[in-house]
Amino acid sequence: MPRKKSAKKKTKIPEKAQSLAEKDEETEILKTKLESIKDMPEVIGYILRNSRSATIDAKDPTKIIDYAMLSAAMIETAEKLVEIFQLGEAEKIVLEGNAAKLLSFSIGENSISVFMKKNAKEDKILRNLA
Repeated sequence: MPRKKSAKKKTKIPEKAQSLAEKDEETEILKTKLESIKDMPEVIGYILRNSRSATIDAKDPTKIIDYAMLSAAMIETAEKLVEIFQLGEAEKIVLEGNAAKLLSFSIGENSISVFMKKNAKEDKILRNLA
């Protein structure tokens, strides 16, 4: 005698929705890690961007627009330089000024920029986020 099929139907999550959920989870993990480093005395602020959202946090809120513009310009310029000089893929980009520096890198679809004091060790901050 043949077995009766169960009345319950398995619902399959579409791959696109599952992929979005995984990306959102990765972004939330990064937000948590960024929150933990923002209290370090050498960290000035950070920007976390992806195709769906952006999060900006800075100790001096009056500088948020300046930080966003600097970050975007640096990333765009670095991408052009990497392409022009055929350097492959950049793991991280560091821009150092007289009093501060900017570390930018990507994890998955997320682009991260961390603003810090000049004496900060960017490798230490990168290890905390990777």
